Amino acid sequence: MATSEVKVLGAWASPYVMRPRIALNMKSVDYEFLQETFGSKSELLLKSNPVHKKIPVLIHDGKSVCESLIIVEYIDDAWSSAPKILPTDPYDRATARFWGAYIDDKWWPSLRGLASGDAEAKEKAKEQIVEGLVLLEEVYQKTSKGKAFFGEDEIGYLDIAFGCYLGWLRATEEMSEVKLLDEAKTPGLVKWADAFASHPAVKDVLPETDKLVEFAKLLFAKLKAPKTDS
Repeated sequence: MATSEVKVLGAWASPYVMRPRIALNMKSVDYEFLQETFGSKSELLLKSNPVHKKIPVLIHDGKSVCESLIIVEYIDDAWSSAPKILPTDPYDRATARFWGAYIDDKWWPSLRGLASGDAEAKEKAKEQIVEGLVLLEEVYQKTSKGKAFFGEDEIGYLDIAFGCYLGWLRATEEMSEVKLLDEAKTPGLVKWADAFASHPAVKDVLPETDKLVEFAKLLFAKLKAPKTDS
């Protein structure tokens, strides 16, 4: 599809950066992916997102759009042709936004908590993660209507909101030696995860588990390393 100049500022390991990339792929929009270096912020990033100074940032015709789920909504509006990402029904749209916020505000912090803290904290985090997955299983069963995705036949807003964390979910399972996506408790999500990961809009964007594990180990090592005076 012919398109105006589109750029995404981000980093390959960031789940938030996956969201606009998947949305653009779904809309068949060509874009330039500009990688930010871990531990530093480019002048373009600081200029494009002066308030939060965070990735991702979408630059479209020289205008910047920030915050991952806001970017996804912008992409759905700016390139309004099918497939639609957000539901067309107002209630369904509100419901999708609610669960997207839940995933970011409640579920994702628990997943991050499993990778750090003492044994008691990790056990609590695991319980919260599984509890959240059971809730999302119920949402999936209701919204998918027996189809492959939260968005039914095609990836939708909630697929992107939750699916961006799939790589880190798998990496956390490997690093923590726990099974979080379980056939017994969340059979729908197990099948959904395979369908999502193999989708043409996702498969070249979703980081490999082994690569994320190595990245996480390096990240934790840097965070634990004693700071030295320069």
